[in-house]
Amino acid sequence: MADFEDKIERYTDSLYYELEQTTKFFRVFSLKFFKKMEMDISPDEFVTIETILCNAGICQRDLAKLILKDRANTGKILNALEEKGYITRFVDMKNNRLVRKMGVTESGKRVYDMVTEKLRNTIKKIDDMKQHNPIPEEEKQMVKKTLRKFRENLSKIVDMQI
Repeated sequence: MADFEDKIERYTDSLYYELEQTTKFFRVFSLKFFKKMEMDISPDEFVTIETILCNAGICQRDLAKLILKDRANTGKILNALEEKGYITRFVDMKNNRLVRKMGVTESGKRVYDMVTEKLRNTIKKIDDMKQHNPIPEEEKQMVKKTLRKFRENLSKIVDMQI
């Protein structure tokens, strides 16, 4: 029996745990980063702006699926962005129905560009830290590819209720 137990992988030794811990660290990093910038935008708002920029005229339901937020939280983020003047909403037709879609304003694009530049510079500094374990670009691309596959497989069995 002890032999069998020794072969059982602990959750804290699993890929799932490593992903969870890395996500927690990155969440703290991003919250501190956005606070340090002293800008009136959160990490979730930034991701929302970027997603709208990459998917012009997206509706709230589709946006919610892409940012992995329920529609109520997505609505709150959109309301905040609209109040700040970073996005605009408009009515359009989709499948013969009226739907509200979003676009990014010029002010939103400026904020997005500014945050993107600062974020790239910060990530570059992290990548350039030689005293820490630098990760070669090939390994980064492999991890991205693997995580994408992992997420796609997981999404088939997880009902996100969006």
